[in-house]
Amino acid sequence: MTTSQGCPTENGLNHGNAAGVQAYFPPPSHTSKTQTTDSSTFHLHQNPTKPSPQHQNKHQKHPSFTPNNHLCLDQTQQLHAHIIRTHFNHAQQVSFSPFESHLSHEARYNLLITSYIKNNKPRYALNTYTYMRKLDIEVDSFIIPSVLKACSQISVARMGKEIHGFSVKNGLVSDVFVVNALVQMYSECGSLVSARLLFDKMSERDVVSWSTMIRAYSRNKLFKEGLKLIENMHFSNVKPSEVAMISMVNLFSDLENGEMGKAMHGYVIRNSNSEKMVVPLTTCLIDMYAKCGNLDAAITLFDGFSQRSIVSWTAMIAGYIRCNDLEEGERLFVRMIEENVFPNDITMLSLIISCGFVGAVQLGKRLHAYILRNEFGMSLALATALVDMYGKCGEIRSARAIFDSMKNKDVMTWTAMISAYAQANCIDYAFQLFVQMRDNGVRPNELTMVSLLSLCAENGALDMGKWFHAYIDKQGVEVDVILKTALIDMYAKCGDISGAQRLFSEAIDRDICTWNVMMAGYGMHGYGEKALKLFTEMETLGVKPNDITFIGALHACSHAGLVVEGKGLFEKMIHDFGLVPKVEHYGCMVDLLGRAGLLDEAYKMIESMPVKPNIAIWGAMLAACKIHKNSNMGELAARELLALEPQNCGYKVLMSNMYAAANRWNDVAGMRKAVKDTGIKKEPGMSSIEVNGLVHDFIMGDTAHPLIEKISEMLAEMSKKLKEAGYLPDTSVVLHNIDEEEKETALNYHSEKLAMAFGLISTAPGTPIRVVKNLRICDDCHTVTKLLSKIYKRVIIVRDRNRFHHFREGSCSCGGYW
Repeated sequence: MTTSQGCPTENGLNHGNAAGVQAYFPPPSHTSKTQTTDSSTFHLHQNPTKPSPQHQNKHQKHPSFTPNNHLCLDQTQQLHAHIIRTHFNHAQQVSFSPFESHLSHEARYNLLITSYIKNNKPRYALNTYTYMRKLDIEVDSFIIPSVLKACSQISVARMGKEIHGFSVKNGLVSDVFVVNALVQMYSECGSLVSARLLFDKMSERDVVSWSTMIRAYSRNKLFKEGLKLIENMHFSNVKPSEVAMISMVNLFSDLENGEMGKAMHGYVIRNSNSEKMVVPLTTCLIDMYAKCGNLDAAITLFDGFSQRSIVSWTAMIAGYIRCNDLEEGERLFVRMIEENVFPNDITMLSLIISCGFVGAVQLGKRLHAYILRNEFGMSLALATALVDMYGKCGEIRSARAIFDSMKNKDVMTWTAMISAYAQANCIDYAFQLFVQMRDNGVRPNELTMVSLLSLCAENGALDMGKWFHAYIDKQGVEVDVILKTALIDMYAKCGDISGAQRLFSEAIDRDICTWNVMMAGYGMHGYGEKALKLFTEMETLGVKPNDITFIGALHACSHAGLVVEGKGLFEKMIHDFGLVPKVEHYGCMVDLLGRAGLLDEAYKMIESMPVKPNIAIWGAMLAACKIHKNSNMGELAARELLALEPQNCGYKVLMSNMYAAANRWNDVAGMRKAVKDTGIKKEPGMSSIEVNGLVHDFIMGDTAHPLIEKISEMLAEMSKKLKEAGYLPDTSVVLHNIDEEEKETALNYHSEKLAMAFGLISTAPGTPIRVVKNLRICDDCHTVTKLLSKIYKRVIIVRDRNRFHHFREGSCSCGGYW
């Protein structure tokens, strides 16, 4: 029995894996500017004449101040000290050497605030603003946008709201620059609803207003709203500036819509007249094409670009990585350095994020080592990206080591580490970190809660999920469409489909993901007709389904035996919505036909489909052959699967099941020998149950649980009552050629029976028992659970690999169709 999913203890490690991976990088050469490369190793060197990133300012002359400049950090602190020394006596005109002209005291404060912001010291900027207010120094419409920018940088919405109130009280909200800054502040602090309300109330909007709101929707992945805003902007006869065009291109990048992006490219060519915007616009287009998977277009733009900046190089290298062309990405990184263009913090941040996106852990480690060797300043953003990258790549120890080494952590850092635990299914560690996060005074945001809810959904931890839901309501965490969708998904996957349905009905804003999650929920619970009704409702409301919608709807038809309806949906997808079926859709159709016993028709579909069958297709066919005991066709499917994945022993186990059911014990022995010869162990059956907020895991024959004696006593009681109810063990599911008594004993210790026994001794009579199993529930356990629900008068809900089973009064919601 395990309670932490085997997650390691991470304390006491060095800074990530950096010490172990520095061998990937030779020390910087001081004799040659260019290096040869091979396909497996980076040879990344700094130019011997170029200072390392954190020392660059020491080699640069500080520019003299003009009203349009900002100060370096040293100058900013000197100015601040000067103001303090003069005791804020602004009548005392003391000469201050960094300035070529005297400024009014309001202008000095504005300079001080903007300089702190540009030197990445937003808290100092806010402290300065607080002093101004305390001393009744006039705060005008020039200072407010700067202060709001500081609020955005450290996500302090509360102070931003106070500044909003001050601006209203002092008549500053008639200034479009102030309102634009307020819109940006609210959107960057997670209050998108407030940002949109302000935007809608604006009596005067300039192009910055539109681009700020479009950028906010893009950043929050609300693509439909962003597209609608672009349309409204067009109808309002507002010609987008180059900055607005960048926001629009970024929206299409995030949407990964290559066609719209291409159209936007044409629009940029026709309407961009600013020479100084050529570099950022072209860079954005390179990034857009790469994110849309059109590397050829990105390369064409990059190769024909004579004014490449470090940002352009970064976009192209990141594009290669995101498209999983890691070798070319590495080569381009080396080429960039050979051309004396050196990566900065933003470059490394972008590349680390891209490595996390595709799970390129080895490249991520090499980049991490490069960061350390070349003495980059480990900024909060970069350290957080490393935590996130290692977490997404499954390197939990490395992620935690970096996390623990960080002196300063913001909400995104905590969320990245919690997400890493969520991805590794370490529910206990994630919850402990959440508690620690609260104790440190860090307020969780929507992304934090989405990660925790996804973890509850994965483990079927309904009580914990409900606790997080209550926490969200009590703490006033803004429930955007993403968080609402995560809540619906959690309730559905934890077996409370009525709770999911209630939340869905209450949701005012629904995107396509919300509809898809609800439809998938109906499907996994076997409510095929409800899923189809939901699909019809989507059509009526004009919500256009996507390819994932059809996967959910076809899956629902498959588990409800709705063959005719499933075939109709498949045709509708092609002819009414113009969607080209992917291999996933064909997999759903093979599963639909196979479960219904139409094995010949399923096989014909495999033969005629225009895409190459993958493991999902042949896996569905093999599972159907097992259900309907067709070992001949099953052997054919198994051969295809083993050709695709020779190291996967699960297919051999399925064939063993079929041979055992047909009493072909020689074939069972041969298949088991083949499994043993591979040296790979089959995935063990594991069942989990949540009791009092803790998730308990059991494997077959588990004896490690501290209450195993009481569990064994309950198993004996269950066995006795089952036999009294007329139960006959189905020993055909036991693959060993042993006597019947031994088979019955083996059946008695299946993981789901252990979990149910624990549930019966640990919960009050009448309490529903919820079990999650990682594999398909076997025929014998299915029969036993039906009887137990009647004997003990309990609702027992089991989620297996395929679907939910709701057992009540001796019957199952699946109707024997799973």
